[in-house]
Amino acid sequence: MATGNIRGGKRNYAKVTTPTTATTTASTTTPDVTVSYTPSTLGPAATSYAITAASTNGGATVSTTSTSQSSVTVTGLTPNKSYTFTLGGNNYNGTGTTITTAATSTANLIPVDYLVIAGGAAGGHFLGGGGGAGGFLTSTTYVSPSTNYTTTVGAGGAGRPGSDAFGANGASGSNSVFATITSTGGGGGGHNNSGPGVTGGSGGGGANNGAAGAKTASPVQGNDGGNGKNTAGGGGGGAGAAGVTATTTSVGAAGGAGLANTFTGSSVTYAGGGGGAGYKGESGAGASGGSSIGGNGAGSNRNDGTAGSTNTGSGGGGGTYEGGVYYASGSGGSGIVILRYLSTYTITVGAGLTADSTGTDGSYSYKRITAGTGNVSFA
Repeated sequence: MATGNIRGGKRNYAKVTTPTTATTTASTTTPDVTVSYTPSTLGPAATSYAITAASTNGGATVSTTSTSQSSVTVTGLTPNKSYTFTLGGNNYNGTGTTITTAATSTANLIPVDYLVIAGGAAGGHFLGGGGGAGGFLTSTTYVSPSTNYTTTVGAGGAGRPGSDAFGANGASGSNSVFATITSTGGGGGGHNNSGPGVTGGSGGGGANNGAAGAKTASPVQGNDGGNGKNTAGGGGGGAGAAGVTATTTSVGAAGGAGLANTFTGSSVTYAGGGGGAGYKGESGAGASGGSSIGGNGAGSNRNDGTAGSTNTGSGGGGGTYEGGVYYASGSGGSGIVILRYLSTYTITVGAGLTADSTGTDGSYSYKRITAGTGNVSFA
């Protein structure tokens, strides 16, 4: 039973009780700390808790609230810093007294911003749909100092030559990897004999009334392709938009738009979808991906489908058929891995990987890794 002083016939309750215990557990993979606490059984119960994390050696101060009666994980802390956590209970009466934990150090980790783009897919052969763009993943992860992390730049799917009279779906792109992040290769464009595009980071466009390929569902890395219509291919999906569905029998549909990224100090667009092929009509335009288009499908000009741009993960254009002649489908563009980090750290790129010179942008440095498989480490 709650206690309090009786004044004028009314009981004077305390505002809210303080947790009786509070302990902390630091994560080993992120600079997060879980604070576990035991609510008091005396006095009015707290309906929420206010938690303030204060660093003793220069880390960022973080405040949060939780309705949990057992624990809360505090995020946004600075790696390799010492923190104390102050908890106060809240309810309709206000805020009660507080309790402070012993100091806890966050994990010694290095924050790294990443852009991991897989290889784009080839367009489908024989009135094919456009190839889907490679998966586009960007966020921040944390790495341990002086630890090797596997890194792979995915190749684009190879286009099919015009001499192949039977047609086939476009080859999907290869995955790109950094540490625990895996970006899925784009899905190949469909072709006249089988129709459906292939599922990938972004889906390939369909052909001959075929359904488009679907995007990767978890985590989402791109967009679906567009459906085909009789002798016109749908556009391959891009990182920023779905491939366009063909609406006539002679005009290939455009690929879906890519997405921009500014890790290198300027805005660059990556992962555009490839355009579908037309028959005795126009080809679909490949969507923007890097410095050039993702890949145009072949049309009435009887050219081969064009390839997606190198190191953008863009899809290739679909290949057409006209007058007994088969035209090649375009290859997908290779992927890329870009890593951005505070210039107080250094990066080492191991054997097997091809990388540009280290660039700088303000207080950050970045590295563009353009081919191969190997290890990357930070110190």
